[in-house]
Amino acid sequence: MSFIDQHDDMAGAFAAIAELKTVDVKLFRDAMCRLGAAVHVVTTDGPAGKSGFTATAVCSVSDSPATLLMCLNRSATSMPVLRGNGVFCVNTLRAGEEVIADTFAGRTKTAREERFASGQWTTLATGSPVLLSAVVAFDCRVREVKSVASHDVYFGVVEALHSGPAGAALVYHDRAYKQV
Repeated sequence: MSFIDQHDDMAGAFAAIAELKTVDVKLFRDAMCRLGAAVHVVTTDGPAGKSGFTATAVCSVSDSPATLLMCLNRSATSMPVLRGNGVFCVNTLRAGEEVIADTFAGRTKTAREERFASGQWTTLATGSPVLLSAVVAFDCRVREVKSVASHDVYFGVVEALHSGPAGAALVYHDRAYKQV
């Protein structure tokens, strides 16, 4: 198959995707809230500045090399900062850290520059902020970014790890914080 044939096949596939039927946004969000997920604060620091946001869309991809992914809406204020820095740290929050989760989610109306006043922070290999109390923190360098619908999916190679004290993790389920 030539490159042109492959391109035509891809164009046809994209057209088919555009014609797909999907469920209503509200129905989808109501269904997704029923999936329990760990609560993370994803941070970045570097030439583009310092930023962080709360996320639940995080998962492992591979252990060789150690890689994870996380998703960020392209309209998020942290997006250009993360893109510019090319590094991030996924800090998995522990039970009881709802204030940190809400701060980085923007619910407390705390300015982006002042959000790091919540918690104690350090850095590892990439320079991204690492929350000392996190259950675990994955310090990553961006390997690849894929645009899917309204979000970018960041694939990060894990360069360093931090394990905080043992204890329960913070989970978001049915629009409420819970502990596991």
